[in-house]
Order: sequence, then C-alpha cells, then structure tokens
Amino acid sequence: MLTLYGVLRSRASRNAWLAQELDLPLRRVDVIQAYRLADPLAADAPLNTRSPAFLAVNPNGHVPSLMDGELVLHESLAINLYLARQYGGALGPGTAAEDALFGMWALWAATEAEPHSIQVLYHRVGKPPAERDPAVAEAAIAALRAPFAVLDQALAGTGWLVGGRFTVADINTSEVIRYALPAPELFEGLPALSAWLTACHARPAFRRMMAEREREPA
Repeated sequence: MLTLYGVLRSRASRNAWLAQELDLPLRRVDVIQAYRLADPLAADAPLNTRSPAFLAVNPNGHVPSLMDGELVLHESLAINLYLARQYGGALGPGTAAEDALFGMWALWAATEAEPHSIQVLYHRVGKPPAERDPAVAEAAIAALRAPFAVLDQALAGTGWLVGGRFTVADINTSEVIRYALPAPELFEGLPALSAWLTACHARPAFRRMMAEREREPA
C-alpha cells in the first residue's frame, strides 16, 4: 500500500487529490508542520516535520513524502508525476512528449507561479492580520500577471494543459494557482484560466479531498 506523510493543510493535498482521482489505496500518516507547534520537540508533541521519526523518512523536514514499497519520494509535484506515470491511466502520460509536458508544467508551476501565489495566500488570508503585509501581497500579484496570461493562453485551445483532457498537469498546476484565489483581480480578463480552475474544482475527487481537509485543525 502507498503511504503518504503529511496533513492535507499542506502540499500533500495535491497527492491526496490525485489518489482520489485514481482510486488508489492510500494510507496517510498525519505529519503536521513544525512551525504550527509551540514546541515541536516536546515529549507530547504530535508527529511533525522536526520529529526524529519523520526525519528518518525525509531528512529535509518537509511534507509530503511518499513511500511505495522500497521507493521513498519527496516533493509533492514529483510525487504526483510518479503516481500518474505508474498508476495514472488517462491522467498519466500516453507518450514521451506528454510525459515531458507534464514535467514542464510542474516546473513552471514551481518556479513561475508558486513563489508568488503562496505570498498572496499568506498576506491576504493565511497569516494573522497583524502579520500580513499588503505590500508583499501586491508585489506578488504584480509578479503573477504575466505568468497568468501565459497560462490563460495555453488553456484557450482545449481547456486543459496537455492532450486535450484532464491530467496530472492540471492537478499540479491548479493546486499552485489555488493559492492566488484571495486575489480575485488576478483572474479578471482571463476567461480560459478561470473556466479551467472552476472545472478542476468541480471534480468530485477534489471536493472529497477538500472536505477532508476542512475537517483538519486550522
């Protein structure tokens, strides 16, 4: 059985969504982020990213991690690319070209979008109000305008990123774009991107994952 380490209020949400899409049997081990705890090394602290037991799985001290037999993987986007290739059916690559495009979009999401979208999330809603910096949020929004235009253009043809169908590329990329939802002004005038994100979030597997995520402590 596959084992996923991480709570759903983390990037493990991407992996849990894909597992739901593929109906994969997945054992999840809740590992909370250490920064959410007053003393992550306390004797009664829950399993967290600084716990020795988790560091034995991922010495980087980040979630998620995946175990599939003897294989141990870190990095949520890479985990999804593996799951799609190994178990993905129509959500996985049908050709070497599609496989390359999946990798391209994962790297695009990680480099062009996520460094900024996560700041939108933090400084619009994620951090306590006293810790939010409107200037950081505005700078992130400005930095996202060009990548969002690129994404909108890429989606304008078929409505999906690769192969004219919903794939792991859409899961990986939409999970990064989701962080920017607290800035609705970013989506104005981008009809293809907006319709695509709505379609991704309408999928039953996404809704099931998010419902489980909402049951976790904030």
